[in-house]
Amino acid sequence: MSPEEKPYRVGILTAGGDCPGINAAIRGVGKTAILEYGMEVIGISSGFLGLINQEYDILDENQLSGILTIGGTILGTSRENPFKKSASLLSIDKPKLIKKHYKEMGLDALVCIGGNGTMRTAAHLAEAGMNVIGIPKTIDNDVWGTDITFGFDSALSITTDAIDRLHTTANSHKRIMVIEVMGHHAGWLALYSGIAGGGDVVLLPEVKFNIDIVAKCLKKRAINKKPYSIVVVAEGIPCPKGESAGRFIARSIKDKTGLETRETILGYIQRGGDPSPMDRILATRFGAAAVELIAKRKFGLMVNLIGGKINSIPIDQVGGKLRTVGMDNSLIKKARKMGVCFGDCEP
Repeated sequence: MSPEEKPYRVGILTAGGDCPGINAAIRGVGKTAILEYGMEVIGISSGFLGLINQEYDILDENQLSGILTIGGTILGTSRENPFKKSASLLSIDKPKLIKKHYKEMGLDALVCIGGNGTMRTAAHLAEAGMNVIGIPKTIDNDVWGTDITFGFDSALSITTDAIDRLHTTANSHKRIMVIEVMGHHAGWLALYSGIAGGGDVVLLPEVKFNIDIVAKCLKKRAINKKPYSIVVVAEGIPCPKGESAGRFIARSIKDKTGLETRETILGYIQRGGDPSPMDRILATRFGAAAVELIAKRKFGLMVNLIGGKINSIPIDQVGGKLRTVGMDNSLIKKARKMGVCFGDCEP
């Protein structure tokens, strides 16, 4: 790049819920852009709100040092959806404002780090003429078009650790312990933590369960002198309005079996804390790959991991879709053979 040539300017934002590994991805983008390609990196605050309000800072290499291992996001995040229709007649045209600010900030490309909603918004921005690259993150592991998202491995470790700890309480008191885990309408976290944590019953949004089958399974365990049981429940299973999945299942089990039952809702603890080594690596790989696409002037893409290899997919193919657990999932099949009940048939 000649002294007169303006450096390529790349913006980064993080949107949606926080999860471990976002800072590693920011670092992967920033360091690759600065050190390998001599680009200028702009950190945009609070997701798409930062583009609407023009809140940003220039990031140098020093600001990117020391953030690899830290959870959360140094840029801040929000769930602002600029394409959501407002009922107010006085509402501003947010997409138009974002495009205006994108130009005023001198951005040549924009990296959007987020989940399904973020990828959908990023696709709209690409359609509006902005140079966009998406990086998928979420503990739910439900972004379509990639085998895995960063954040999932960290949440899996946290959730499995919690289940491990509840084993001792369940055994001491001879109780059924119901543990509700996150995942929205995808059961990846419940499935993997349920199997890793030795769950006896695992209930997923994708598998239509019968509570009577669950109760029969748990009563059979009690009759066979199994002193306690672990039930792992995805938050997105069908349950009465206004009642959490964990509470509904615990109440139903107690009513149908008479066995002492307690529920634990893990909640936001699953999203907090430092990223696992695997998430640090995946986020770094995604960040570097995003910049390589930018350097090749390839836009409107989301980086992904398929079969262990980093690649990319058109971002307009991602938004509005969910990657869910299939009934033919090999882990479900193997778990059934070991006596795990999914509530749809007796083990």
